Amino acid sequence: LEDWLDLFADDCSYRVVPRENFDLGLPQPLILAENKAMLTDRIVAYRNANIYNIHRDRHVVGTALARKSESNRWSLAASFALFQTDSEGRTALFLAGAYRATASFEAAGPRLRDMLGLLDTAAIPTLLATPV
Repeated sequence: LEDWLDLFADDCSYRVVPRENFDLGLPQPLILAENKAMLTDRIVAYRNANIYNIHRDRHVVGTALARKSESNRWSLAASFALFQTDSEGRTALFLAGAYRATASFEAAGPRLRDMLGLLDTAAIPTLLATPV
């Protein structure tokens, strides 16, 4: 997760929103980070403070679509499925949805500016501890 943070610009936005809320224009996300420092805080809390079910996540990401939207910005989209395997070895589908993102190319390399995890449902089986 610490390496994941390097993908983001300092002034990024990261949201996880159920499709029902998104389609109705309801702004309340399940996860909101308005900059990289907030994402960092979430990872630190996950590593040190949260008590959660022990599991491993496996993200399966579909073919990504990229489209240049401005001189230095790209719009990105891909479908995803997130599976979780518990400590007893059971694997189950945890979430499915789509990523919608904006990225820019900077001197340090490409950076995510805005990241939306658009969940197919708000019915999440357990605590959403890790980033989508």
